[in-house]
Amino acid sequence: MRTTSFYPVIGTAALAGPAQADVPVGLEGDPEAQEPGVEVPRLRQGGGELALLDHTHPTIPEGHRTPVQGLLLNFEVADVDAEWERLVVREGLRPALTLRSEDFGQRHFIVPDPNGVLIDVITRSVLPAKWW
Repeated sequence: MRTTSFYPVIGTAALAGPAQADVPVGLEGDPEAQEPGVEVPRLRQGGGELALLDHTHPTIPEGHRTPVQGLLLNFEVADVDAEWERLVVREGLRPALTLRSEDFGQRHFIVPDPNGVLIDVITRSVLPAKWW
């Protein structure tokens, strides 16, 4: 199988309205949506894509129409401190893990989206000599 694109689709109960504004990534409507009235927002940055779909949508097979759980999405950014300032300090998102530097070579923080999906915002740092 030769693919032309690959991206995860997250089934969510917080697709539209004020709750979507709480998702700490930049989402845009998908102009390729095939069904009128169905919005599939996608993140398109840095070569990656991420889509959100109403978890009750009929395209999802019966018995599988539940919001996603237990998912951690990593977003690597150029300046994690600036994103902390924007998302937590200015926009008021409540972090699940506060901004910190790890011994394994990253500085990051984690915020949950409205469904509890964890968004890990990361800037890689130089690994200490003990990790080489």
